[in-house]
Amino acid sequence: MQASSKQQVFWWVMMILAGGILLFLAAPVIGMLLSQNPGRVWDTAFEPDVAKSIRLTLWTSMSAALFTAVGAVPLSYLLARKKFPGRKLLMGIINLPVVIPHSAAGIALLGLIARDTPAGRLASSFGLELTGNPAAIMLAMAFVSLPFLISAATDAFAGVPENLEEAARNLGASDARVFFTIALPLAWRGIITGLVMMWARGMSEFGAVVMVAYHPMVSPVLIYERFTSFGLKYATPVAVIVVLISLLFFILMRVLPEPGKKHREHA
Repeated sequence: MQASSKQQVFWWVMMILAGGILLFLAAPVIGMLLSQNPGRVWDTAFEPDVAKSIRLTLWTSMSAALFTAVGAVPLSYLLARKKFPGRKLLMGIINLPVVIPHSAAGIALLGLIARDTPAGRLASSFGLELTGNPAAIMLAMAFVSLPFLISAATDAFAGVPENLEEAARNLGASDARVFFTIALPLAWRGIITGLVMMWARGMSEFGAVVMVAYHPMVSPVLIYERFTSFGLKYATPVAVIVVLISLLFFILMRVLPEPGKKHREHA
C-alpha cells in the first residue's frame, strides 16, 4: 500500500507539472482567439492589404519548399544511406539555421544578395533586384526552414528497409531505378510531412524575412507593422487569422503519419 501511494503521488506530481507546461503553451493562443469578435476577424481577412499579405505568405513559403526539395530530397537520401568523412559536420551545417538568431540569418543572406554583392550585381545586370521582392522572401524562408524537410526526409529514407533495395540491385536494377521505384515511393509520406513542416515554418518566419524584404509584407511583418503603428487592438485580428491558418497546418501534420513509423512498427 505504501509503495502504491508513493507511485500515485509521483504520477500526480508529473501530471501537475505537465499540465502547467501545457497551460503555458495553450493559454496565450486560446486567450487571443477567444478575445476577438469573429465578425471583426472575418472582415479583417478581406481587407486588401491583409488578403494580399496572406496570399504572398502562402505562395512564397510553398514555392520555397517545393523548389528546394529538388536538392533536399537527394541530400536526405545520401545522408540516410551513405557513411562518409565529415558527415557529422555536414549535419551540423544543415542544422545551423535552427540555432542561429533569424535576424542574423537575414544579415547573412543580405551579404549574399545585396546590390553590392556579386550575386546582386549579376541580378541587377538583368534588371532584377534580389532584395525587397518575393525571391528574397523565398530565400529567407528556405534558409530557416530547410532543416525540417531534410531531417524528416532523412528519417523517412532511413525507415526504408535496405534489404529491399539490395534485392532490387541483385536483380539488375540500377541505383536510379532503386531510388525512384523503391526508396522514394516508400518514403514519400515522410517527405510530404517534411514539406508541410517546412512550409509551415517558412510561413511563420519574421526575423530573416524582414531583413531582406520589408516590402512586400508577409503576414508576420504585417502583424509587426500594425502593432508598432496602431497598437495591439489593430494587430490582433491579423494574428488570429495567421494562427488559424497555422492550426490547419498543424492538423495536417498530425494527420500525416510519422516518417518511418510504418516500417518501424513492422520491423
